Amino acid sequence: MRRDAGLYGYERSLRRGGFSLIAGADEAGRGACAGPLVAAAVILRPSSRIDGLGDSKMLTARQRDRIYDQVVARALAWSVVGIEPGECDSLGMHVANLAALRRAVLRLDVAPDFVLTDGFAVDGLGVPNLGVWKGDRVAACVAAASVIAKVTRDRIMADYHQTYPVYAFDIHKGYCTGLHQDRLNDHGPSPIHRWCFENVRRAAGTVNLP
Repeated sequence: MRRDAGLYGYERSLRRGGFSLIAGADEAGRGACAGPLVAAAVILRPSSRIDGLGDSKMLTARQRDRIYDQVVARALAWSVVGIEPGECDSLGMHVANLAALRRAVLRLDVAPDFVLTDGFAVDGLGVPNLGVWKGDRVAACVAAASVIAKVTRDRIMADYHQTYPVYAFDIHKGYCTGLHQDRLNDHGPSPIHRWCFENVRRAAGTVNLP
């Protein structure tokens, strides 16, 4: 790929190669120590151009919400799945990540004939696929999936804040920030924390008992 091919360059090249239905897949929450791992898959229409589309981590919350609405309204197909903390613990984060991406792609209402994923390829899709380094910055369908995954997960964590307000999930969304660690140390792990993370296991032994 030429560096100046633009965000839609991968899809254009693949269509010239005979692949018409190209899905992008990405996840949100792999590095978080609380909450679900969420993955999304998106097939954009060849004529679709989403204004402002890009890596979800580099967008504001308002921009992500706007792009989320555009993708949902204009994509040929999209899906989103979540893997709960207990399954993340039992599988391990790398295997859980692969499983989430695989499930998102297989849940699409329209079967793709090629899949682009962020970072590394995923087996078991039944179609050719390519892992793209920083795919959410260089491939439109992957960027669209990253926005769907990120917005969905942020909304889930905001809802969890209503159930577990002492952890401030509405602020850090379950990622390992200083604020989150302080709340973990004060209150111990909640039912949505991931025990495969060392800081969670460590905090379980530092609860301030009354």
